[in-house]
Amino acid sequence: MRIVILGHSITSSWGNGHAVAYRCLARELSELGHEVLFLEREMPQHARNRDMPRPPYCRTCLYGDMAELKGKFLSEIRNADCVIVGSYVPEGAKVGELVTTGARGVTVFYDLDAPITLACLKEGRCGYLTRKLVRSYSIYLSSTSGPILERIEREFGSPMARPLYCSSDPETYYPEAVTDRRIWDMGYMGTYSRDRRQSLEELMLEAARRLKAKTFVVAGPQYPEDINWPINLQRLEYLPQAMHRRFYNSQKFTLNITRADMRRAGYSPPGRLFEAAACGTPIISDLWEGLSEIFEPGREILVSRSAEETMDYLLYTPERERVKLGIRARERVLGSHTAAHRAKELEGYIREVSGAARLRKAG
Repeated sequence: MRIVILGHSITSSWGNGHAVAYRCLARELSELGHEVLFLEREMPQHARNRDMPRPPYCRTCLYGDMAELKGKFLSEIRNADCVIVGSYVPEGAKVGELVTTGARGVTVFYDLDAPITLACLKEGRCGYLTRKLVRSYSIYLSSTSGPILERIEREFGSPMARPLYCSSDPETYYPEAVTDRRIWDMGYMGTYSRDRRQSLEELMLEAARRLKAKTFVVAGPQYPEDINWPINLQRLEYLPQAMHRRFYNSQKFTLNITRADMRRAGYSPPGRLFEAAACGTPIISDLWEGLSEIFEPGREILVSRSAEETMDYLLYTPERERVKLGIRARERVLGSHTAAHRAKELEGYIREVSGAARLRKAG
């Protein structure tokens, strides 16, 4: 198939997790024999921080505005077998109108931020999606599953809402020996968001202040200056994707913190959860509905609700059990949550819509 993806970014992973998700998906679609064109709006923050300017598994083109998108790429959009528009695309509502009125193939909205998107839609302040577009796209794919999918169909009128979780690429994320002495007892990677700050304080920073003999690390941009970082914690402003594997393999435990909207909705595993697990790094996570459908708590992942629980894990988890936690989580990812799984799921959804359309024409 010829597939066109209009996404937030594939060339820069700075300040967003979308790039990693798109890279994995584009690569595996290419492996399945599909031709992928990724169209990305030229944005200053991405231009300054491109860690993959030319992905080798798809054709990538930048455009400056809607006029350039329409003038240069409307023919590609019109003639594609499938066109995918992602959440947080600049002027995404206008892009969606162009796609849903101009494409002849299957049209897809891929929402990597569904709880946030639906909240914005309800308040009438979503710049990349409208209620009309939800009804117009052939498929609404969501990285959040569970009850939210029924809501997308019932309340917002999508003809077909399906899950498409983030994933991990096992060729990029895997266990490796770290030869230097910089092994942190616990780490966290994520762009700063205000709604994750309290969880970071409770589940990690307070534990770090009490466990002065342990070492901690937080990686990610946009953290405010008023955070009181413990003296035994190292700050890394930004890590390109190429350094993520080494980062995870340099930790005894890694922390997962979920955005507030995602936690309330449940069933919203972030991509970095799968990346860490693929590296065999034991994960300590906040608790949200649906987590047990992704990883088995106590066996494949640890759940913390407080600094005290985090401290107990760091102090009293036997080394043998710590290693087994990482191994079991990795096995779960390889069996269910690789990029290859996601590409095949997407392929199946596209064929489901295409087959239904052929049946309607034949009837």
